[in-house]
Amino acid sequence: MSILLDILTVVLIIVALFLILVVLMQPAKSDGGMGAAMGGGMAESAFGGETSNVLTKATINAAIVFFVLSFLLYLGNVYQRQHAAAAAGALPNIPVPVTAPAVPGQTSPSAAQADVLKQLQKQIQLQTAKPAAPAAGQPAPSPAAPASQPKNP
Repeated sequence: MSILLDILTVVLIIVALFLILVVLMQPAKSDGGMGAAMGGGMAESAFGGETSNVLTKATINAAIVFFVLSFLLYLGNVYQRQHAAAAAGALPNIPVPVTAPAVPGQTSPSAAQADVLKQLQKQIQLQTAKPAAPAAGQPAPSPAAPASQPKNP
């Protein structure tokens, strides 16, 4: 794709230079100025009496080609930029686990401290899993009846 864009860029530069020369070759309405200085008189001898018609048509066609090439190059560069991220040269996204920032002067917990922390977490989980106490004004739930035992006669 980049080779095609390079070729179109070279063609665009050539068309731009041609467009500049065609515009400069056109004679001015006052028969002076830049058109006469850059070869306006020579264009009349080359194209005959219809110089203005030929140069006008060449200018219009060169301008159309210039704008079409410019638009194609724009679309090509947009396409190339969008697909460059998916190319093999792109860096992969690697997820990193979030860790607490290290505080200066603080060391990592020892194995005994880690065990104590685990026990505390278990106790907190057990306490949150127990049902909440009944609200005031509501009767307390009756304790579960013991399993029935066979009676001795």
